Amino acid sequence: MTTSRRTFLAGGAAGALALTAGCVDFVTGSGPLELEAERAAPTDAALEETEYAEYELTQETIEESVDVGVERDVSATVWLSSYAKEIEYRGRVHDGCFFAAVSIPDVSVAGYSVNPVEEMSNEELLEEFRGELDGEYGDLDDLSHEDEFGLEILDEGRTVDVFEGETELEGAPVEVELLVSSFTHEDDILVLFGSYPAPFAGESANVEELLESVEHPV
Repeated sequence: MTTSRRTFLAGGAAGALALTAGCVDFVTGSGPLELEAERAAPTDAALEETEYAEYELTQETIEESVDVGVERDVSATVWLSSYAKEIEYRGRVHDGCFFAAVSIPDVSVAGYSVNPVEEMSNEELLEEFRGELDGEYGDLDDLSHEDEFGLEILDEGRTVDVFEGETELEGAPVEVELLVSSFTHEDDILVLFGSYPAPFAGESANVEELLESVEHPV
């Protein structure tokens, strides 16, 4: 588990925060408000069908300083589940296609959200988390929004944005396509990503299958 720290101004008054379990220490300043997201992930059946395998499963703790009339701390545990698929490119086998599911507590204090990603667009979320999709690629550059479409994910229609970027694989430039969807579900914000080299555009159908299969909480 890793820990990062960011600072946010929430505004409002601490008196508006209900004194529920876990909040008393936060209000008195004797301890942080601790929240933990529930993990999101594709189903085992979808992973087997699309030939993706678990790549990384991690938790990260984000520590926030919030101003609710006085400064208080919030500690939020984030889940990242990522998966990879091997492809053959230029005569070598690579982990070249990726899928990731990030879940972040949808934290509200005194009526104000202190979630660092709540107001981010899908493009901004992609910039924030794209390191989780790099795999054997070089840096991902020149991102551009190309399209959007709808899928049913977790029993509701969701918007999926399609981006294109450029990276390096085997020392040569290659175009990469990325699919991103984000929404709130069961008190967490979910950010779902899929990426694959543009020459393997047929992989988009597998990414869509993984998106539609996502479960939360797992």
